[in-house]
Amino acid sequence: MKKLLSVVFTLSSLSLIYSQTVELPETVITVNSDYMNSVAYENNCSYVNKLEKALLEYKSSQLSELYDTKNDIYNVTFQIPEGQIVASFNKDGKIIKTFEKYNNIRLPHIVLQAIAEKYPQSSIVEDVYVVKFHCDEDALEQVYKIKIKNNDSIITVKTNKKGEFI
Repeated sequence: MKKLLSVVFTLSSLSLIYSQTVELPETVITVNSDYMNSVAYENNCSYVNKLEKALLEYKSSQLSELYDTKNDIYNVTFQIPEGQIVASFNKDGKIIKTFEKYNNIRLPHIVLQAIAEKYPQSSIVEDVYVVKFHCDEDALEQVYKIKIKNNDSIITVKTNKKGEFI
């Protein structure tokens, strides 16, 4: 019996030694995770991602020292020729709200499909993508304003991210 127990103990010890170590991806905890989760969109073009990354990497510690209370809010603008983000931060560096506007982005397939169905003989002249985020409201507003040319007339239509006309 002692031999059997020692063999079982030895085998179990060896299995622990040869077990694999699995490294999990790095976990990032951020004060602005609600913003990250709300605006995450897999088809963003490179400059939208660039501006959103700049916003998330912004270190607000220098500006926050200028404010006295937690209720103080300050605005920071992130801008490139293709678009801009105006973000409101609180003293702790949390994003309270944003207004984002991007010109001529790659439209989602579902939006393009909705336009092609409703305006089959038309072409897209330009588009503007507007995003409004607020941390206390669960509703994220994403609107596409699209100028469409049909023969000699140009009309502007608005859709949401699901391709529904507004």
